[in-house]
Amino acid sequence: MIGPAVPTPVGRDVLEAVESVSVEVGSGDTQSGFEIVFRLSRRSPLHTLFLLTGGATIPIVRVVIVATIRGQAEVLIDGVMTHHEVRDGAGEPTLVIKGKDLSVVMDWFEFDGFPYPAMPPVLRALVVLAKYAAFGVIPVTVPSIIEDLPIPVESIPRHQGTDYGYLKMLARDAGYVFYLDPGPVPGTSRAYWGPEIRVGAPQSALTLDLDTPHRNVETLSFSFDKERKEMPVVWIQEQYSKLAIPIPIPDVTPLNPPLGVVPPLPPKLKFLNDSAKYKPWVALLRGISYAANHSDSSFGQGTLDVVRYGRVLRSRSLVGVRGAGEAFDGLYYVSSVTHSIKRGGYKQSFTLARNGLLSTLPKVPT
Repeated sequence: MIGPAVPTPVGRDVLEAVESVSVEVGSGDTQSGFEIVFRLSRRSPLHTLFLLTGGATIPIVRVVIVATIRGQAEVLIDGVMTHHEVRDGAGEPTLVIKGKDLSVVMDWFEFDGFPYPAMPPVLRALVVLAKYAAFGVIPVTVPSIIEDLPIPVESIPRHQGTDYGYLKMLARDAGYVFYLDPGPVPGTSRAYWGPEIRVGAPQSALTLDLDTPHRNVETLSFSFDKERKEMPVVWIQEQYSKLAIPIPIPDVTPLNPPLGVVPPLPPKLKFLNDSAKYKPWVALLRGISYAANHSDSSFGQGTLDVVRYGRVLRSRSLVGVRGAGEAFDGLYYVSSVTHSIKRGGYKQSFTLARNGLLSTLPKVPT
């Protein structure tokens, strides 16, 4: 689906000209991106699209990519075009369109100084996201366990920079992440502002080293790197003596439970020296966020055929692994996924992560 502001389904001639589609989706607060390659004949309607998007006639060209697997529509990305070029090699010329998710629209204009009197961070995030309702953006915000409610007679928070930068700053201060998740229907996106959650129902298991009819991954390799693990130490300033007290922060929380039975001991401590200038609860939340982002030590990389797998593997959620051996079987967090679609084939490459070895479950859902 392509169109100015409101995308519409493309015609058959445009769809038939598609040579390949690539979509990259990470985890945390990373932006998703896409690339579409079209064959460009002399009479192709894509020439008109290229000319319109090259000028100021259409400031926003929105692109929605939807894959239908076994009758189930999966929105892979909802974004805007940011770059396009025509490549004319020895064969037929091609038009390459690149873009990012709708968060790039939030990064265009700065709104420095806009006041948010007596508003906690979660309410400020809702106010910022409200202006993007016309793009189908649905806010999904989670209040912090400890809200920092500013008192107007003492201070009034003000907007800093672009909306995207300000939302990420608010999320970082609360130990949260901010990202856009496309769907659940084409033309809508969920703007998630909250903690990175590693709980919930896992996706269908990735299976290897079994009989050929049951294996659903093409390649899958694992590594263990305990040097990646760090334990942060925040400094809390005592109110009366002004003494800075170091507090180590563990990486296990109710929203980030251990996925491995044997996590390695952190080989090094990371002192967050700037945490003393914050309020104690803000410093603790920053430490929790840092610990969660530096807790993984077991990693997996692989590829799969989506038709054989039977569904689209989604990033930012759990998935089970079986057939890899006792050390690496169990649940993992899908930290990134790359969709590669060509005529006659749909492949995905992915990366997995968790905090230790050995499964916490006797079996994983298939």
